[in-house]
Amino acid sequence: MTHVSRERDVAFPLVPMQEKNSTCVLLVEAFYGGSHKQLIDLLKENVVGCVAHTLPAKKWHWRARTAALHFMQAIPPSSSYRVLFTSSVLNLCELVALRPDLAPLKKVLYFHENQLVYPVRKDQERDFQYGYNQILSCLVADAVVFNSLFNMNSFLSSVGAFLKRMPDHRPKDLASLLRPKCSVLHFPLRFPSVASLLPEHKLLRGPAAAAAASPDDDITVPPGQMPEPRLEDPEAPRSEELGSQSNNEARGTPPETRKPAVPSGPGHSSSLGQGEAPGHCGTSIRDVPAGEGEQTASMGGCGPGDQTKPLHIVWPQR
Repeated sequence: MTHVSRERDVAFPLVPMQEKNSTCVLLVEAFYGGSHKQLIDLLKENVVGCVAHTLPAKKWHWRARTAALHFMQAIPPSSSYRVLFTSSVLNLCELVALRPDLAPLKKVLYFHENQLVYPVRKDQERDFQYGYNQILSCLVADAVVFNSLFNMNSFLSSVGAFLKRMPDHRPKDLASLLRPKCSVLHFPLRFPSVASLLPEHKLLRGPAAAAAASPDDDITVPPGQMPEPRLEDPEAPRSEELGSQSNNEARGTPPETRKPAVPSGPGHSSSLGQGEAPGHCGTSIRDVPAGEGEQTASMGGCGPGDQTKPLHIVWPQR
């Protein structure tokens, strides 16, 4: 029984209950530091039946060149191995050749970065051996996993140009041979709880919702701290009335000559002043461009029989 990832066919075996003590996944990391260490530690904690063999994160260039020779002697023989998981720092081709008993395993190669496009000061300084080792490791692996789509595409698209540095007898179409076994599996992240960092008014849920949530999620709202919905004050002036008042003050219109707001909606009757269109709620014809008055009035439908609640339109103040 296997657990298959959402990208292609990278699989880790799920150990039956009676075989929990057996080892099934062999984790090999030639550069045990940074993101390489985080990934290995996460797999050890969450995948049953893992055993890890690592080298300290020092002298990266020597790890890439000689780690296979070290692991040949460090990994004990075992018939319980099912999956070999390693990063692209290790020359997987050399390890499998030195340890033929590891060849039948499901070999998964994970790319944190690739040496075909890794930034260097000048292309002449790029060591051909590192990129060449990664290409050989991909050919030996059963599944090649990249941490991003860019990482995968940049590697596959650079294989042909990279091998042109060979003086002669260059292999052809290696990228098409590697592509079917390649997939993207983004680097896993584990976020700590942020509940202690949030102020009380930023907490998300009340006690009832928190009781139904998982025990790891402790973002709750203390009793009595739930925010109340904001209700519109019926006595407060509406935005269009405030806008009309501010425009009158800007034009210097005396207070006694200002036109009061005309209420609209069912139950209100009023005499329309000059320049106001019947059926058009709260908007005068002076505010409507020429030729659009009839269209605006026909769209209104603001009578008691056409509208149950008034429509409040807030015009931006210019």
